[in-house]
Amino acid sequence: MTGGRPALGLCAFGPSLADMVAAAAAADRHGFDTVWTSELYNRSATVTLAAIAGATERCRIGSGVMYGVGRSPLMLAAEARDLDELSGGRMVLGLGNGTRRMISDWHGLDGSAPAVRMEELVGLVREIWNVHERPVDHDGRFYRMRFAALDDLVGAPARTIPIVVAGANPRMVEAAGRVADGVLAHTLCSPKYLGEVVRPAVERGARHAGRDPREVKVITYALACASDDAEQARAEAAAMIAFYGSVRSYAPMLEIHGFGAEAAAIQAAFRAGDAAAMVAAVTPAMVDALALAGTPADVRAGLSRFDGLVDEVVLSPPSFRVPPERIAESLMLLATTATSVRAGRG
Repeated sequence: MTGGRPALGLCAFGPSLADMVAAAAAADRHGFDTVWTSELYNRSATVTLAAIAGATERCRIGSGVMYGVGRSPLMLAAEARDLDELSGGRMVLGLGNGTRRMISDWHGLDGSAPAVRMEELVGLVREIWNVHERPVDHDGRFYRMRFAALDDLVGAPARTIPIVVAGANPRMVEAAGRVADGVLAHTLCSPKYLGEVVRPAVERGARHAGRDPREVKVITYALACASDDAEQARAEAAAMIAFYGSVRSYAPMLEIHGFGAEAAAIQAAFRAGDAAAMVAAVTPAMVDALALAGTPADVRAGLSRFDGLVDEVVLSPPSFRVPPERIAESLMLLATTATSVRAGRG
């Protein structure tokens, strides 16, 4: 349920595990509500979360996201339970599938109907967590599972672990509204897109399932880049916008602002293998609309755009065409400005 100032999260995705753990610990000390981890082909969200759990004491820890594909539902549920225990009950399970092409090309699975797959997966994970009450007997479109608990090994979970679903397109956001405790919106989901697309989709999904939409938290990533050199921060944010803009399925998040021509130019440059041209196609107006970039004061001021719109804003520093040492610097700078971020919005 949204209202007032959102909680504040940090995506601790950096060049090394040590950098991410250090940033997470700093964020915990400086008042962030949640530290999130992500994963790609070179990084595991679960391993990073395990390291972060031991380096933090107060903040929630969330997978933002853990791939729902590529792991069996059984192991996904087990990993989440372990992480919740390891963190003392602070785990938020964020699930995502990636794009259809990632599902098929990266994981070698059926890339059709990703939202339907996610709806099935969330329900199945909850069944697995409650196998102490009844055996799992599931025969669905994407998953098949039959097993009963070993009474001497599996008891009731210590608590109900919240599940949030990553979404950008309306149908996946609707899936979150139907089955999850929240939606985790994509980094390109600007306040305008959140208000005009994400929130209505959450409401449609919740009502379809007979749920109160206010029960579904709206969390969003926000591209955030801070530096004493404001132009450097804006240039780094522009590069990340170009990276995301190269994906055709993300085009609606640009088009809603009237950036359709720019999106086409980014995609053409991507097909030509010209990364510099991709970045050059990103205009200052795109950075203004899609990022919080500049000095720390600029980032603080920009956070007010999300007031009353979402339940949590997760600051996510850029990484595309950014040197590793600068990624680590930007991540730590964001992690250590939480107190001033809150003060700057008071």
